[in-house]
Amino acid sequence: MKAVILAAGRSKRMKPIPDKNFLKFLGKSLVEHQIENIKKAGFEEIIIVGGAHNLGALEKLGHKVVEQKNLDEGMAGAMMSIESHLEARDEVLLLSANDYLDEDAYKLIKKTASSSDAELLMLAKKVTSYFPGGYIAVDGTRITGIVEKPGEGNEPSDMINIVLHMHKKPLEFIKKIKECKTANDDWYEVAIAKSIEDGNLVEAVPYEGFWQAVKYPWHALALQKHFFGTIKEPQIADSAQIADSAVIRGAVIIEEGAKIMEHATITGPAYIGRDVVVANNALVRESEIGAQSVVGYSSEVARSNLGNNVWLHMNYVGDSILGDDVMLGAGAVTGNFRLDQENVKMEVEGNKISSQTNKFGAVVGPNTKIGINVSMMPGSKIGASSLISGGVIIDKEIPDSSFVKGHNELQIRKNNKA
Repeated sequence: MKAVILAAGRSKRMKPIPDKNFLKFLGKSLVEHQIENIKKAGFEEIIIVGGAHNLGALEKLGHKVVEQKNLDEGMAGAMMSIESHLEARDEVLLLSANDYLDEDAYKLIKKTASSSDAELLMLAKKVTSYFPGGYIAVDGTRITGIVEKPGEGNEPSDMINIVLHMHKKPLEFIKKIKECKTANDDWYEVAIAKSIEDGNLVEAVPYEGFWQAVKYPWHALALQKHFFGTIKEPQIADSAQIADSAVIRGAVIIEEGAKIMEHATITGPAYIGRDVVVANNALVRESEIGAQSVVGYSSEVARSNLGNNVWLHMNYVGDSILGDDVMLGAGAVTGNFRLDQENVKMEVEGNKISSQTNKFGAVVGPNTKIGINVSMMPGSKIGASSLISGGVIIDKEIPDSSFVKGHNELQIRKNNKA
């Protein structure tokens, strides 16, 4: 039995995060956590479907990587790309990088498949509010129809389709895909509908456990909270240096070579990566700090995810995501709360999307340098490899590779009281 991870997406809705597959949680990338769960459920052979943009990074994971040439073909294209790697008797577990599930989900669908006559089994979950994804119509556990993004009020049921699918006859399904080509992004779902129409049994596997879609940047912070919940007790490496006056409180992981300096405070749950420095009077709470980062003097990081080699000095970073190699000059801060207390919105592919939370800060792409006293408004995005001059207010999306300079005019006159 083979497991296939769909990781070819271009993460457009996550920008300026370059590739959500490599977001870090507890020091490991999202795709590494998925691989661990697959292995725990007993799947030994793993195929990862990537695109030209991330093949090199995926190949470093040590599993077979297959390129999907045409990313616009979505899941249908991903299935066709693995056709030559399948044999007649193969069964395939298909999972999406868009969805994180605990290992129980993998064990559940595997166990159900072992006693089911269905050619296709799909993990299904009840929802209480509209989700912009696939919905299924069911008769008991038999799936009678599938609709991709039906629109609020048009749902065929309260059951959504989570992309954890067990194909008992994947090569036959790929033939079905080729018969059902469509120019829309529902090609894969159309093939499922055709399979149902032809009389094939497609079964829903109801699931009540943890699931987190990773479609928008704020979903990364929601998933981080879940991972933090798995830390049961403090784990402090022997080589970590903790000053006597530092305060370590709660479930905290501190990796090798980290330095927690005088009067610094870390309030768990939190993750402090390898060789991180948390300087004097700094406060880290409910946050992940990537390897070799510096949380400089008197800085505060709250409920945020910082990549590797991030440098702070006298900053406030709240409910935010900072990519690798980001630097904040002294006094630069993220705003994370609207004065009207409404939910924070963020521009995504030209549309303002609600984060469904009233606390959300900034998303900063990798290799970006931000000058002193820069203010980043709630929901702001700053693209990768950008330079932001000191003293400006960021209240709009900044594209990748930008140089941003504000207008600051000094007015000088004679001091008549001198």
